[in-house]
Amino acid sequence: MPDIDDDTPRPDPANDPIAAQMGVWEEVAAFLGDPATHGLTEPVTRIDTHAAVVFLAGPLAYKIKRPVRFPFLDFSTLERRAGACRREIDVDRPIAPTVYRRVVAITREADGRLAIGGHGDAVEWAVEMNRFDETATLDRTVGAKPLEMSFVEALAGEIAQAQSRARIREAGPWLADVAAYLAQNRAAFADRPDLFPADAAERLHRLSLERLTDCADLIEDRGRLGRIRVGHGDLHCANIAVVDGRPQLFDAIEFDDAIATGDVLYDVAFLVMDLDVHGDRPAARRLLGRWLLESARLEARGPHLRDLEEVLLAEIDALAALPLWLSIRAALRAKIAAATSRHLEGAAREAQEALARRFFAAACGFVEPVTPRLVAIGGLSGAGKSTLARGLACDLMPAPGAMVLRSDEIRKLVAGVGATVRLGPEHYTRAASDRVYRLLLAAAAAALAAGRSVITDAVSLHPEERARFAAIARATEAEFTGLWLDVDAAVAAARVDDRRGDASDADATVVAFQSARGPGAVDWRRIDAGGTPEATLAAARAVLHEG
Repeated sequence: MPDIDDDTPRPDPANDPIAAQMGVWEEVAAFLGDPATHGLTEPVTRIDTHAAVVFLAGPLAYKIKRPVRFPFLDFSTLERRAGACRREIDVDRPIAPTVYRRVVAITREADGRLAIGGHGDAVEWAVEMNRFDETATLDRTVGAKPLEMSFVEALAGEIAQAQSRARIREAGPWLADVAAYLAQNRAAFADRPDLFPADAAERLHRLSLERLTDCADLIEDRGRLGRIRVGHGDLHCANIAVVDGRPQLFDAIEFDDAIATGDVLYDVAFLVMDLDVHGDRPAARRLLGRWLLESARLEARGPHLRDLEEVLLAEIDALAALPLWLSIRAALRAKIAAATSRHLEGAAREAQEALARRFFAAACGFVEPVTPRLVAIGGLSGAGKSTLARGLACDLMPAPGAMVLRSDEIRKLVAGVGATVRLGPEHYTRAASDRVYRLLLAAAAAALAAGRSVITDAVSLHPEERARFAAIARATEAEFTGLWLDVDAAVAAARVDDRRGDASDADATVVAFQSARGPGAVDWRRIDAGGTPEATLAAARAVLHEG
């Protein structure tokens, strides 16, 4: 995350080699922007950024680098731009193989005309891509309507898969870079007191330094575990496309491995933050939760074949650093918006300044101390525990909401199968269920210790199981609320029979067994869950607001 408060190139005033290239570069840009170049009659769409220009031409897209030099990248020569194009293909083709095609030369032919991949000398280089709908990126849709949870879960899987293949880096240099980012943020915010109040900026800097100090040993441990990697580096909503209904990552950082390097949680935190600030907290929360489970599953299956439970708990431990990662990512967006506003006028400038304030406020909020809370939800299969957990999760702080630990999902994780794959009776023995509950409790304890609020979603039919939830809350000094959902067995049986594509394997026979056994004496708050999900949620919220 370089200091990019001023995105204006700084050429040497005398004998400027960049200026000498601009004539040819502008000729190439005009050539790629001409429909006739591509055999088209409709216009070519041009998209400009500070370091590149993209031309959308029919079914293809061409991206050329600008001849610029910034503190954080150097495209000042043709050779450097060619290398950057090749690097972009190397970085982005693995995550978007159907989008990124090749590096192609823009050549000067014998008759003086330009050509795409001709026989003459290369005067510029371009990344050739298959075009996708440029209006179908998440930045165009987030906030307008909630993302479908199936899409969010698929996106989490794509991110985890890409990170599992990423190169491992050392923690030390990256830890030093994080400290530098905080110093850069402080200077940038001090430069714009009209947007970033000085007292708030200083508090943000102080709390960020405190969190970094607290997490230093954790970051070193993450390095030893191989979780510091060269990731996407720029994983926000504008770099996620929807292609044929599926999520597609693209446009990863290709010009500097140091900028793309970080903890895998830091990488995904960019998107979690962006979704949250843009108003879709349920998607942000679900993305984080699903990504964590998928990352643990992939890491356990990796070349080192580590124990799944050990991996899962280590990933949860890393959540102690999440507030700082979210804050740093929001601060970056605040700086970019502030820098962009300098070059705009009128309503456009006001919009960017408002965005800068919004991201700055989020950056400040993410690092504020929060006392975590454990909400344990129990009841028969079909009582509505999972629906209630999802409804309550975003009410709990810190952002983006509580970590929901569902016994059905953990059972599938332990079994090494997808969440909706049905399991046989061997996975429901007392020994198997005890293992699931032990891992559920350990995960909850680890998350609370990391400062995260937690909602557990498990039948919890045995009084001793319920007692353990209260015990781990006491041990971690977290607030605790136990909720028992009362529902008629016939209603619960009808609900489980109506389920489709769910992690639970329970059926009417299971509900009848649970009902016959009964929960014994229940010291949790009892809620009538026989009505609508909305009524159950309202009743649960009333209980939480009491305490």
